[in-house]
Amino acid sequence: MPPRSTPILLVEDTPSLARVYAEFLKKDCTAVTTVETGAAALEQLADGVPRIVLLDLQLPDMHGMEVLKRISAQALPCAVIIITAHGSVGVAVEAMRYGAYDFLVKPFSAERLTVTVRNAMERLRLAQLVDSFEKDLGRSRYHGFLGSSLAMQAVYRIIDSAASSRATVFITGESGTGKEVCAEAIHRQSPRADRPFIAINCGAIPKDLMESEIFGHMKGSFTGAVADREGAAARANGGTLFLDEICELAPDLQTKLLRFIQTGTFTPVGGSRLEKVDLRIICATNRDPLREVEEGRFREDLYYRLHVIPIHLPPLREREDDVLEICRQFLSDYAREEGKGFVRFSPAAEQALRTYHWPGNVRQVQNVVRNIVVLHDGDTVTPAMLPAPLGSPAGTAAASSAGNGGNSHGGGHGGGLASAAHAPSPKTVKPLWEVERDAIEEAIAACDGNIPRAAALLEISASTIYRKRLAWQAEGKL
Repeated sequence: MPPRSTPILLVEDTPSLARVYAEFLKKDCTAVTTVETGAAALEQLADGVPRIVLLDLQLPDMHGMEVLKRISAQALPCAVIIITAHGSVGVAVEAMRYGAYDFLVKPFSAERLTVTVRNAMERLRLAQLVDSFEKDLGRSRYHGFLGSSLAMQAVYRIIDSAASSRATVFITGESGTGKEVCAEAIHRQSPRADRPFIAINCGAIPKDLMESEIFGHMKGSFTGAVADREGAAARANGGTLFLDEICELAPDLQTKLLRFIQTGTFTPVGGSRLEKVDLRIICATNRDPLREVEEGRFREDLYYRLHVIPIHLPPLREREDDVLEICRQFLSDYAREEGKGFVRFSPAAEQALRTYHWPGNVRQVQNVVRNIVVLHDGDTVTPAMLPAPLGSPAGTAAASSAGNGGNSHGGGHGGGLASAAHAPSPKTVKPLWEVERDAIEEAIAACDGNIPRAAALLEISASTIYRKRLAWQAEGKL
């Protein structure tokens, strides 16, 4: 059933019939606009596109097919239902060729009309749903990100949903996964996009200077303060403040940051006047923030104040073939910068790139591809050009281990079997999937069923756990 607010444009030059049709549709849709000429129909379409157009072909000023052709030429997102007293196969075929949804021959019943309109509305709804899925699942680039894997599509959707809010975002992920890129994407997608984006790395600034860096200082407040200095909070007013490596923040500054978040006010170092700002805070860490809280290095109240919208960036090894997309883009960029002729990777080189476990994630990919381009030339990258460890036997072994889930970062738990001091007998060796399943289920049980927390402890993404458990359930292994 279409919603009662669905707009329908009825183009019918016989007033009595127009009233009858409108009455037929009254139960399903009250928003019916009636016009009697083709010119009036085109004028209505110029003002706003309805969902449904009920179009009589015999109009006093033009043939209804001209209106249909105009709708088709402009690719207007509406369903056209043709109405005529002179039905023929030829007319129907021509109408369908120009995108008409259906063809009603006068006279027709109220039920025939309402069912046709409902079906047209449902088709439009499904078409919009498909377009939405294609848009979401087909994105390979997103505000600095490159990758079309399902794991990254989930990240893009969270950013889409969270960007318009003022809520604090807490980004987690291994080093090199693009946490600052994520923060910038949120800012660029938000209503604050034309305002400042200020980033501070809390682990790169000396602790005794961090408060001044965030809140600024007054002249003479400490040795070397030769002038008033505006801090990051003031510079980000109206925009976004990104605090990278937030878990590196000293305990005393955590207290001041908590108060700043709660009140939106701060006092510069050496100052006495409160200053108020309007900004959004995004923070990030490559650590497990809950573990930092449990071990007393990060304030629990600050954690819950910051951890409003969590975004976990998956490591590159969990992003399917994204590594190939990223490598190809870097190869094109760096070849152009260095004046080299590279245009592709050989199949064997792509296989090596695909199976390597990439502990340094995207940052490591940048370095590897830059190394290849600077030290070699040609049109195709071969395995011999790959730097260590990718181009060495050790790299091949590491890639093989990663491909089978046996690296320390990927959540695999079979790597110890091959290197144990006392090799188990064949009877005690479990299949790798069973070892992995048991480890995941034990972690979930230890976390009282909290899968995201279990994923953090296992150093894998929660989506990986959900996906594996669904597969095991489907196979009757869980």
